[in-house]
Amino acid sequence: MMFDRITFDPKIMGGRACIRGMRIPVSVIVGQIAHGATVEEIFADYPDLEAEDIRQALEYAAWLTQEEVFTA
Repeated sequence: MMFDRITFDPKIMGGRACIRGMRIPVSVIVGQIAHGATVEEIFADYPDLEAEDIRQALEYAAWLTQEEVFTA
């Protein structure tokens, strides 16, 4: 999986996953959606975002949760 819009820079937001080097963490976008924000509301809050940014933020969050659970 390639995330060309998700960036990590220790000088921006402490190296957290952000959108295209901006000070917009992936966690903020995913959190807003989880709390019921619409894409239009997110665009109003962050006018520099593009639809592909939001899609990749969600894909990245989904990718992070692909874990294997082993039970004894």
